[in-house]
Amino acid sequence: MKNLSIDGLRTLVTVVEVGGFAKAGERLGLSQPAVSLQIKRLEDMLNCKLFKKQGQRQVLNQYGELLLPLAKQMLQHNDAILQQFTSESVTGKVRLGIPSEFAARILPSIIGDFVALYPDVSLEVKSRLSKHLLSVSRQDQFDLVLALNEQTGSEQFPVFMQDQLVWVGDLSLIKDTNQVVTLVTAPEGCIYRRRAIEALQQAGLKHRIIYSNADLTGLIAALKEGLGVTVLAKSTVPSELSYQTSTKHLPELGDIDICLVKNSAESVHAVDKLAEFIALRLS
Repeated sequence: MKNLSIDGLRTLVTVVEVGGFAKAGERLGLSQPAVSLQIKRLEDMLNCKLFKKQGQRQVLNQYGELLLPLAKQMLQHNDAILQQFTSESVTGKVRLGIPSEFAARILPSIIGDFVALYPDVSLEVKSRLSKHLLSVSRQDQFDLVLALNEQTGSEQFPVFMQDQLVWVGDLSLIKDTNQVVTLVTAPEGCIYRRRAIEALQQAGLKHRIIYSNADLTGLIAALKEGLGVTVLAKSTVPSELSYQTSTKHLPELGDIDICLVKNSAESVHAVDKLAEFIALRLS
């Protein structure tokens, strides 16, 4: 009976999270050849390739995509067992800043599990627009920030993961290209709002913002009432709402970068643990 390598699975997940073999090596303290060797051993054990070439990048193929969520589950169990039986004590306070749509997804599961494993860590979570979370003037308000980021290639805000932007709501309401697209959005300064407007303008489509609310719950209610459509990152779309990347009458929106930034030197161990937890659990 073969045993999968936890190190190999962790390497696979890290390569995907940071977007490359070299960056994964930096995070894991390995050379790029060592990262490649771990992936090769994992492929040999599973008897299949896990990556394919896409331009200059290596991305997951169909088998890699199938393995990724299973690998994350196994790492979760591994880390939970180690935490349960080791004497490591993590204490401190972590101030986490996240957009409201990510808060709706992270808080119920990830944060709950984190608190269960590290009961001596105090969490203070606040939701803001990504623009405000990454503002230099507000950085001292948070120890850790998860936010949307359009500053591609920024060393200050390195890409943690990418997500696809999608149209959300009753898209059957948009029946032809001459129709005015009614938008339900967050206030001015929201990246989703700007990307929706830019995409519609480039496609030559008219639009009107019919409802604006900074709170995701308010936007969901408006969408359920059929007031209009909105744009969200695919991974944050509530299960009760439908979405599409594009339709016959609505253009594609492209991808969005997401960054995970540590701002504070205070409670370093607790901040690092939460960052690792989010990196592992957020798909």
